[in-house]
Amino acid sequence: MPEHAAEVTAATIARLAGVGRAAVSNWRRRHADFPKPVGGTDTSPSFALHEVEQWLREQGKLGEVPLRERIWQQLSGHPAGAVAALVHSGCALLLLRQRPAAWAELSTLDDARLARRLPALLDEVLDERFGQDGAGHRAPGVHNRSVNTPGAADLVPSVPLLRGIAELAAETGHRDAFEFLLGRHLDANPRQYTLTPQGPAELMAALAGPAATVLDPACGTGTLLGALPAATALHGQDADPDLAALTGLRIALAGPAGIRTAAADSLRADAFPELAADAVLCHPPFNERAWGHDELAYDPRWEYGLPARTESELAWVQHALARLREGGTAVLLMPPAAASRRSGRRIRADLLRRGALRAVVALPPGAAPPYGIPLHLWVLRRPGATTRPPAELLLVDTAGVEGAAADGGRDRLPWPALRSAVLDAWTAFDRDGTVTEQPGVSRSVPVIELLDDDVDLAPARHLPPPATEGGAAALDAVRERLDATLSRAAHLAPPPAVPAPSARWPLTTVGELARAGGLLLRPGGAGTASGAAAAGDGAPVPVLTEHDVLAGTAPSGALPEGPAEEPVLTRTGDVVVPVLGGGAIARVVDDAHAGAALGRNLHLLRPEPGALDPWFLAGFLRGTANNRQASSHATTATRLDVRRLQLPRLPLADQRRYGERFRALAAFEDALRLAGRLGEQLVRGLHDGLTDGTFDPAADTGTDPATDLGSRARPARPR
Repeated sequence: MPEHAAEVTAATIARLAGVGRAAVSNWRRRHADFPKPVGGTDTSPSFALHEVEQWLREQGKLGEVPLRERIWQQLSGHPAGAVAALVHSGCALLLLRQRPAAWAELSTLDDARLARRLPALLDEVLDERFGQDGAGHRAPGVHNRSVNTPGAADLVPSVPLLRGIAELAAETGHRDAFEFLLGRHLDANPRQYTLTPQGPAELMAALAGPAATVLDPACGTGTLLGALPAATALHGQDADPDLAALTGLRIALAGPAGIRTAAADSLRADAFPELAADAVLCHPPFNERAWGHDELAYDPRWEYGLPARTESELAWVQHALARLREGGTAVLLMPPAAASRRSGRRIRADLLRRGALRAVVALPPGAAPPYGIPLHLWVLRRPGATTRPPAELLLVDTAGVEGAAADGGRDRLPWPALRSAVLDAWTAFDRDGTVTEQPGVSRSVPVIELLDDDVDLAPARHLPPPATEGGAAALDAVRERLDATLSRAAHLAPPPAVPAPSARWPLTTVGELARAGGLLLRPGGAGTASGAAAAGDGAPVPVLTEHDVLAGTAPSGALPEGPAEEPVLTRTGDVVVPVLGGGAIARVVDDAHAGAALGRNLHLLRPEPGALDPWFLAGFLRGTANNRQASSHATTATRLDVRRLQLPRLPLADQRRYGERFRALAAFEDALRLAGRLGEQLVRGLHDGLTDGTFDPAADTGTDPATDLGSRARPARPR
């Protein structure tokens, strides 16, 4: 085995071969020539990728490991760790882009000579890319860049990976190759990083407006800096050296803008003290107690007051303002508590009095981590010496935007509608200093009204309630739909159950049917928007999410951007099963929802029409006992092994007889779900109408007024 060969686990082998982990365990027991473990532990061994690939191909279980998968396995199994491999890959991609002829010459060398020759060339390329300002001039202190040149000894285990990276870059381009590997790494380590999703990043960039010089003092993986493609000089700083290096490489591969990144805590060791940026975008760390309160007590950045030890976010706000030119704009993603905590009221008041804080925008839950709370965007502008402070503050609450509250949650927010609502209000306010009030959504509030004892800037506390949507006529329409749906549910109610003789069917499993060709089994979660467009007609492809399957609703997700990767698309008659949560759910895809991409934590079962009836399959997969025997239990979750689900071996005619009964039950279930949603909508609308004065409580309620609780609670006043 080569000294630095990549290693893979049994789970990865299963993914390469398109089988379950149980199949890999069976291969190890039944085949004496199956590759021996080369690492890992007794319970989780690892195997050499090239040996596994060769064995699978000899057994006819694998045609060829896709190039992307091969490179990812090499990167994830790198002896120095995935981050070091990512940095080496990014450096090599920069060399490939900047000096393709030099790489073409080097690639003919053997691995050892290539590793010795690379560092000098990489050092030159990194100096060129990270040693210029936005105008293309050499910048001082170039050798203090955050992307360090790897040495020859460091590069020796990376050479096979770098050769593969060159192949991938030739197929997809330098930027897309790096984005693919970085995205895979972030997806594989979700708890290690706090990421800024693309939706809020693009909104923050739009609020900041066109900017040539941009700073992100807590840059993470560089999403916010990448949201301003027209900028000519990008500056990023992060306390994590790995993130600072990855951000630098990511932005350097994205375009021609000058990029400077630094690895240090921006509050304690500001790398850009002389910067006067056009815009600052920042998603700072929240609720930090050890942010430097004591050692920074006399720092000149605290122009609006020394933040309390518990107000680290207000330290980031003032740092952002200190790095802006006069009239420059900063947009920060903030926790909602920062708008109302008493310990920060004096700083908030001074930000208002001097005109630095221009808008507070409340986002719905699910917009960005932590996903469970409705984060805020603060829009700030550095006041000029002669600038007159604005008389009003813009407050926006996007929870009132259609779709934000109804289906709100991670990956399900209506970002086009949210973006439009926020930018429409901000554009008008920025131009006129005021904005037409939209109840429940936006209002410009006089600053004098906010300068009370609390200086509470939470938008929901200052916005008038929205009018009941559609008024009484809309609720009457909901009531009519509810009546019709309840009547339909009563009509679809199943007849009384008829006892049957004890059934002793011969059973089979989903895994056995898949191996025999009776059905196709595919996991979801793969694919990108560009990959779907390339495979289809170019129209956007919706994603059937786990939430959609559980709630019985239409596909509501969207494919992520990234290098072209074809998703799994559903067809009419497919059966979709969630694998997390322990619930007995299976959904048959109909004509209306065919063509959607399969989301994460879902498995697709595509039965052969002449062998399996889809409704028969879905019905038996939902059996409680069936799910119980096929489920495994971890500390915090229950996972379903779809291959272990059982169903009886029955002739197709008998399958269809069962299938018709299961189809009728599904129609009854759908009617009950719809009735529940309509009932909730009607109750919510009536509550809102009664509490905001839109509806008259004296309307006929169907009860005797003489015994009505409201009548007895409010006796007539004596004249």
